[in-house]
Amino acid sequence: MKFKAFSLALCLGIVLAGCNNLQKGLVIGTTGGAVLGGVIGKIAGNTAVGAAVGAAVGAGTGAIIGKHMDKVKAEAEQVRNAEVTEVTDANGLKAVQLTFDSGILFATGKSALTAASKSSLNELAAVLKNNTDCDVAIQGFTDNVGFRGKTAAESVELNKALSLDRAAAVSAYLQSLGVSASQIKDVQGFGQENPVASNDTEAGRKQNRRVEIYMYASQAMIDAAEAGTLQ
Repeated sequence: MKFKAFSLALCLGIVLAGCNNLQKGLVIGTTGGAVLGGVIGKIAGNTAVGAAVGAAVGAGTGAIIGKHMDKVKAEAEQVRNAEVTEVTDANGLKAVQLTFDSGILFATGKSALTAASKSSLNELAAVLKNNTDCDVAIQGFTDNVGFRGKTAAESVELNKALSLDRAAAVSAYLQSLGVSASQIKDVQGFGQENPVASNDTEAGRKQNRRVEIYMYASQAMIDAAEAGTLQ
């Protein structure tokens, strides 16, 4: 408990001090980086994504990856209709999250991409192909609105299936544009789990209907950073 409290205090200290990304990389990349990264991740993003590394990433490596991911984030910010944020992956390393309102990508209750949505995904595909050292995870989510004529339990499962179909549709379209299937490591549908806003209002439900795409350090990126060759 004392260590957890210390980690949280250290995390908040980093935020309040406004330290730069290089400094954050140095702190997160220490031997305790995975633990501290988990604390930060719960505050700032999804810690479920990240390459399965065998040991904690070192301080210098974490700093180099942090600096590289700054460039990735800058590219991702050019993708239209995407909300781009910095998050921390399961290894305590900087990652990039792009969030698309599902209304931008899909018609209500459907999993087929709209024609208008494809321009944004075309831009995203270009970013992914320019950063093949980033692994990718795609996650779909819905609000908690039920389906007509279905029980609450049935609606939960239908929402989960819809969210997975939407995440899979995004993955398939990106691959049709030349993004390697091996780069997309994970495609999941969580349905109405993990809401980011209240489902009691339409504005909140709109936020919960979303597709999140994560770009995070692959093992190849980690190896390049450790070798000092990552730019």
